Amino acid sequence: MSEVNLDWVDDRQRQRLDEMLILVDEDNKVIGSDTKRNCHLNENIEKGSTSLSSLFPKISSLFPPNRLVERMRENFPRPFLGYFTDSCSSHPLYEPAELEEKDAVGVRRAARRRLLAELGIPPEQISVEDVVFMTIYHHKAKSDRVWGEHEICYLLLVRKDVCVAPDPSETKSFQYLAQDQLRELLARGARGEVRVTPWLRTIAERFLYNWWPHLDDVARLVDRHTIHRV
Repeated sequence: MSEVNLDWVDDRQRQRLDEMLILVDEDNKVIGSDTKRNCHLNENIEKGSTSLSSLFPKISSLFPPNRLVERMRENFPRPFLGYFTDSCSSHPLYEPAELEEKDAVGVRRAARRRLLAELGIPPEQISVEDVVFMTIYHHKAKSDRVWGEHEICYLLLVRKDVCVAPDPSETKSFQYLAQDQLRELLARGARGEVRVTPWLRTIAERFLYNWWPHLDDVARLVDRHTIHRV
């Protein structure tokens, strides 16, 4: 495995690169664990071995009512730095509380942890029950010659007024977008005026635009059994 120079990374972010993530197969069955750093290295994703090119669960979330928190990723060693992306994107960890699969409670617990880490939202403002597990999709994308993603993604929805105080090491900027503003952001991305993560476009075009008119009846939108291949 080639070495990636991380001398410039602070101790807290370096520790996060060493977090153990959950490895799953294409059917979302747990098969092991590996570090966040290894999971995002293209050389591992491209090897095709069972342990390193498997898929890694990821968190995406939407909130508050009828508006999306759009953020730009800060300068931290991971895929798609400086891109506009969804409200919160990260991983459940290979530990008992976040491995629990029933009703995706482990993933939903991880969402609360990462909403605090990325957007500064205190856990007492969002309960596990507030985090709605909507559906799953299979995502793969290369960011640059070093970093990439190959993941099973849980799409989560949170509709609640909260206090947002982003961690500047995680989020460079953020804004609330209505539906027409999100469409304009994606259009600007298509024209090359801004950089937008590929999964944000997937979430919007495959799911969010269809969901947006029906958010007052979220239960009718849930599809927890299909793994959408995108």
